[in-house]
Amino acid sequence: GAPELNPQFRFLVKMARALRPDLEIIDRCNLTVLQEPGQEDLVDFLALQKVHIIASLPCYSEENVDTQRGKGVFERSIAALLALNDAGYGQSGDLRLDLVYNPLGAFLPPPQASLEAQYKERLQKNFGILFDSLFTITNMPIKRFADFLHRRGELQEYMDLLVRNFNPATTENLMCLDTVSVGWDGKIYDCDFNQQLGMELVK
Repeated sequence: GAPELNPQFRFLVKMARALRPDLEIIDRCNLTVLQEPGQEDLVDFLALQKVHIIASLPCYSEENVDTQRGKGVFERSIAALLALNDAGYGQSGDLRLDLVYNPLGAFLPPPQASLEAQYKERLQKNFGILFDSLFTITNMPIKRFADFLHRRGELQEYMDLLVRNFNPATTENLMCLDTVSVGWDGKIYDCDFNQQLGMELVK
């Protein structure tokens, strides 16, 4: 999705920043939204409000990204990253720019540190792009991904793969412990996976 296109997005960000100057505000950005008509000042707004950008970029090659996301998506994503760099993002300062990789099939992501090094080398060498960190995310077998696995007869195999590779040490840093996700309609969730499932926080 593109939360930035919600008519109340900027109001919500400005009010949150005014009420809590120390609050970490994260925008899960798909990058191409920065190139949409009417969003020409979005990068400047995000920088002014010191919004932490976490953006999905499934690969550092044009062929792979356009195959997965559609023709022209890679070029628009690169243009967006360059605009964010120009605004001061990704320079290891107050304006954090992090990227996200998640697999598209029934397999686990590669080690995060080595993939981050590859992303940084390729993006800087080929485009002069800088970013702070890369996060690798294991896909949750829910919603469209669960349907995809079910159609391919891989759902049970993937569930077994997750069980075999469960790492209890990760539970200490789960996003649901200190982060909330805000839906387009203002509903609050303790993580974006629960947001997909419609499991909102209740009093």
